[in-house]
Amino acid sequence: MTLWQFVATFFYLGKLPVAPGTWGSLGALILWLFLPVTATAQLSIIIVLFVLGTYSSHKVAIYLKVHDPSEVVIDEVVGMGISLFMLPHNLGLYVVAFLLFRLFDILKPSFIYQVQNLPGGWGIMLDDVIAGIFTLGIVTGIASIL
Repeated sequence: MTLWQFVATFFYLGKLPVAPGTWGSLGALILWLFLPVTATAQLSIIIVLFVLGTYSSHKVAIYLKVHDPSEVVIDEVVGMGISLFMLPHNLGLYVVAFLLFRLFDILKPSFIYQVQNLPGGWGIMLDDVIAGIFTLGIVTGIASIL
């Protein structure tokens, strides 16, 4: 189980005792600072992390016997990656994206809440994917007027 926990907790960030989802989101933000702003690189990372995340989060949820364990933060990493997709490396935009994504992830407005009830890794991952899409839409709008 160690390999899947390593992936699902995003290098064990999810094992931190306080606010693991926030730490996972911050880990993604830091990763994004080092990625080139190219669709190929960023989309490749998002797809690989989504596939690994869907499988690993499902395995860890079964192992822990919890539908969406708090230590699983690969979903936040993917959602945050989507939130930052193709944004210029701008600390202000990244902070706004981080705060908005965390707000959507915590409050789960609209149908985001219902999506988390999908079975297995799908429910764990897709609510954060949708939160990331909402965040990206807002932050892209903000970036376009700056």
